[in-house]
Amino acid sequence: MTDLTQNPGGARDVLKRLKTPWTLIVVLMAAVAVLDPANFTAVGEFALLALLSTGRYILFAVLLLAYLKATGAEVMVARAFEGRETRMIFMAALFGGLAPFCSCEVIPFIAGLLALGAPLSAVMAFWLSSPLIDPPTLLITAAALGWPFAIGKAIVAVALGLFGGFTVRAMMRGGLFASPLRQAPSSCCGCGTPKLDAKPVWKFWQQQPRRDHFRAEFVANGIFLLKWLALAYVLEALLVHYVPADLIATLVGGEGVLPIAIAALVGMPAYLNSYVAPPLLAGLIDQGMSNGAAMSFMVAGAVSSIPAMLAVWSLVKPQVFATYLALGVSGAIVSGVLFQML
Repeated sequence: MTDLTQNPGGARDVLKRLKTPWTLIVVLMAAVAVLDPANFTAVGEFALLALLSTGRYILFAVLLLAYLKATGAEVMVARAFEGRETRMIFMAALFGGLAPFCSCEVIPFIAGLLALGAPLSAVMAFWLSSPLIDPPTLLITAAALGWPFAIGKAIVAVALGLFGGFTVRAMMRGGLFASPLRQAPSSCCGCGTPKLDAKPVWKFWQQQPRRDHFRAEFVANGIFLLKWLALAYVLEALLVHYVPADLIATLVGGEGVLPIAIAALVGMPAYLNSYVAPPLLAGLIDQGMSNGAAMSFMVAGAVSSIPAMLAVWSLVKPQVFATYLALGVSGAIVSGVLFQML
């Protein structure tokens, strides 16, 4: 047997495999089997049926994301940062929810735009709206929470981007954020910076490299969504079976601003990602969580998720990072209040 202490690389590989959603699913289901065997079948069936019901949304989302990647459609986002500043803020907030960027890709992309003179106000609009919604997230949110909630979240994403963009513009006119960048970072994960003068190739299947890219993206994103949604529905099943509805209703149920603010503050550290959150929130709403609190939880959690915060922290100075978080959390609370009123 190989001694892992003499092979640190092998030990890291083992730990990496253990830190996967699949491992956590097995551990959670094993715990149910040992501690509450009578409910093991019910928990498993709940999670499996919920996952199967979302299958068509997962398939469409994966196909759409692979298509956008294979065609190079992300270069269209760069066009949002052309023209007058007001136009840039509006376009950046809108395209932030359409950009098929990973958290890695957005760093060199934004760094390049700032280096080329794109105003921080437009960049902030993009940064605030981008974590909230994208095509796969929209479909998964609709599958778990319904189209009214999904459309409401998309509207909130654009509105939050506009709120952040125009707030930062006002602050810049007051003399703040004259030099927002820490330094221009290099690209990571081999993503590279999109070429701003490139054009999408919509008929990607006519080029072998793009066909290969489509296939690779389809497989990678399919596995990614499947594993995280499987974990999400297992967690939802556990939530529904073992967390008292009265507890949820007491904390984040009912009317008023307090439950919505609590949901935003809880959502910041507790949020996993935009694919896990909708099924969990569906379970919480069934247990008594208000719709406004659910929206607040989702918005605050997306803005403050680990990948989103690392992307901002790695690129800009602390005062810009603090502004990003403050705008995200305050916007989440306001969004929750407005959504509750509708």
